[in-house]
Amino acid sequence: MVADELVGTTLLDAEALRRTIARIAHEIVEGNSDLSRVALVGIHTRGVPIAQRLRRLIGEFAEVEPDFGTIDITFHRDDLHVQADGTAPIVQPVVKATKLDFPLEGATCVLVDDVMYTGRTARAAIETLFSYGRPARVQLACIADRGHRELPIRPDYVGKNLPTSRGERIHVQLMEIDEIDGVVLVREEGDNA
Repeated sequence: MVADELVGTTLLDAEALRRTIARIAHEIVEGNSDLSRVALVGIHTRGVPIAQRLRRLIGEFAEVEPDFGTIDITFHRDDLHVQADGTAPIVQPVVKATKLDFPLEGATCVLVDDVMYTGRTARAAIETLFSYGRPARVQLACIADRGHRELPIRPDYVGKNLPTSRGERIHVQLMEIDEIDGVVLVREEGDNA
């Protein structure tokens, strides 16, 4: 999504997003006594640059850069299924690389995503992670938690709790992808809430 196309209410500007990510980095440092055993794992797509920023900041704050990896949840999503007539799903996802170049055993893996919503992405990410190994602990970090959980999953590190209606969406915009930093609330057409 190109920044010019996104029209909505700005919830966090670039500076507020920078401070939010810095606070999450501090919380990860405080919540993990042995940072040499911590790995930040970005969930494609926007979780990856957020995890990279967190890694850099943790390195600055604690002088220890955690391991870094990326994870693609496509094959563990529960919303991609064969239609009733036996045909493929209407939306075909783009599969991206999962890269975990560190031992998972004994590690604390912090899964990083942009927005926490139903919990289904986090569940799929946990399943994907466990298909590669068994970390000692799994934590979850996100920029925004918008509520509406369908699974009993709660992030350990949250930038902002931003309650929304079902007809609203929160878009985290990142310079690396959208050429702008910020968090925007967008109301979907037809939502009068």
